[in-house]
Amino acid sequence: MIETWLQPLPHGISLSCRAAGDRGRPVLIFLHGFPEAAFVWDELLAHFAQPENGGYRCVAPNLRGYEKSSAPTDVAAYRAKHLVQDIAALVAIEAGTAPLACLIAHDWGGAVAWNFANQLPQLSAKLAIINSPHPGTFLRELKNNPKQQAASAYMNFLIRPDAEKLLAEDDYRRLWDFFLGMGAGAGGFGWLTDEVKARYRDVWDQGLTGGCNYYRASPLRPPRPGDPAASAIELPREMLTITLPTLVLWALGDTALPPELIEGLDDYIPQLTLETLPDATHWVVHEQPQHVIASLQRFLAQ
Repeated sequence: MIETWLQPLPHGISLSCRAAGDRGRPVLIFLHGFPEAAFVWDELLAHFAQPENGGYRCVAPNLRGYEKSSAPTDVAAYRAKHLVQDIAALVAIEAGTAPLACLIAHDWGGAVAWNFANQLPQLSAKLAIINSPHPGTFLRELKNNPKQQAASAYMNFLIRPDAEKLLAEDDYRRLWDFFLGMGAGAGGFGWLTDEVKARYRDVWDQGLTGGCNYYRASPLRPPRPGDPAASAIELPREMLTITLPTLVLWALGDTALPPELIEGLDDYIPQLTLETLPDATHWVVHEQPQHVIASLQRFLAQ
């Protein structure tokens, strides 16, 4: 059974959360991406809360700006340091003085998780990333690879001042295209049922500005005339190293995040487990939840 509540944090932000499993058990935290929400993890929350699957306390917050979570109006409030602060505060509430058993994240949630693991490695025993580029390889590809620059061009649409208005038009036509335009995995789009669409509409009806602000606040995006963006950025090695045992699960059919992004990951992550899924796309958590669950189950048991 999934429980839901609005969790106040000490620094004035509240996160709407979904969870399964008993308090006091080892904690897994799941971070969603754009244009998604915490509900995408429900099947995984229910699975890993079961005693035979580890009996974890499983928590999926809606990130700031999403669903009923706090949505600051200042774009700067969506910079990585603030997003990491939110998750650190949630860890303290859910896990106390113990580290997480694992932080699990997809897409923009992964961008938060990479920063969290780099800055606060003592707060989690493990890290699991699903199709979310490591900042080191992402910056390299944005600077040097025209294929990645073209694949990420949508980011420059999402920073437009009218992006949320355009996304909401025609019953969110562009957002449905956002799913469909990234290709279909082995299961096609059977997952995008009327029920799932209704859940997405409910989230999007509560506002799209927060989600767009993640892109507006990030310097990692393709260059455009008058805006050099990533080409002007240098990230020091100490901001890129991940010391935690890390699983990277990568769907190879992700048209926005091509496989070049996983090349050289072991240079930044000494304890890397890399698994690829040839017949899945960016939306692999929807497409193949049982495959994702099985990979995470093996990683957690190591």
